[in-house]
Amino acid sequence: MEGDCLKIEIRDGISKVRFAPKSNNLLISSWDSNLRLFDLDTSKLRSEIPLEVGLLGCCFQDESTAFSIGSDCCLRSHDLNSGIHETVGNHDDLATCVEYSMETCQAITGVHIGVEVESISLRGCHLAVGTGTSVNIYDLRNLNEPLETQFSMEYSVSCVGLFADSKGYAVGSVDGLVAVQCLDLSDANDMSYMFRCQPKSRDGKRHLVSVNDVVFNPSHYGAFVTGDNEGYAIMWSAQNRKRLFQFTKYPNSVSSLSYNSSGQFLAVASSYTHQEANEREEPPQIFIHEMNEKVMDMGSVACGTSSLK
Repeated sequence: MEGDCLKIEIRDGISKVRFAPKSNNLLISSWDSNLRLFDLDTSKLRSEIPLEVGLLGCCFQDESTAFSIGSDCCLRSHDLNSGIHETVGNHDDLATCVEYSMETCQAITGVHIGVEVESISLRGCHLAVGTGTSVNIYDLRNLNEPLETQFSMEYSVSCVGLFADSKGYAVGSVDGLVAVQCLDLSDANDMSYMFRCQPKSRDGKRHLVSVNDVVFNPSHYGAFVTGDNEGYAIMWSAQNRKRLFQFTKYPNSVSSLSYNSSGQFLAVASSYTHQEANEREEPPQIFIHEMNEKVMDMGSVACGTSSLK
């Protein structure tokens, strides 16, 4: 399944793609020091906001306001209509990810202070934080201590994504493992397991490929997509423990993924991530896939025999 490639020039690695809360506007942060807003409905670049630093991440506050985090450790707020921005926070070290909570009206960043925060995911008042080899779950109404600290991975966590209903999450690691965990311990036996995205080997040895992002479809419960450093994006079923669909391999690593609010469109950022010395350096691109019922049914039929353990 090949997606439509957006006709925009991005001159350095893509760090994040994020769909707007309601519309089909796509926010794009990259290391070329530009924050871009692409309107999927009109196929036009609505705005391109130049900055003087590389951008490590971005998120929406609402349809007209966004946040970005830069290589200068600053958090900025952007008016997407006027292009005006202001610095709203300055960290002591690099912030690698940012989310905005509509419930508490707060911007939340993951910062390398003491421990390395590799990824955060927010659904309602639940915040999942991937740090080191563990995942901590917080309630935004009480951030003094985590609700619970989930199991530890053998290798470092690279990404985490909460279920659409925030009752569980999937976490990827730098060695290619993905773990699915239910937050309700009564359901843990049914929804707690691990699997390897690409069970490949090179010269008889396991080849470790980082899982760079994981996102859940907001409309198809339990369906999620992983993107890895070899350019593969794969759709899975959390409940059925099955691989649903493998997308056509992308030119570069899959650096970021995002569903729109209805789950109809999936944005895939194909971009080098500088994680490996021999990583491909094709021009960064963004592909859009339409997730209609035909595609979902085709995936469940075509790949339904591939089980996870």
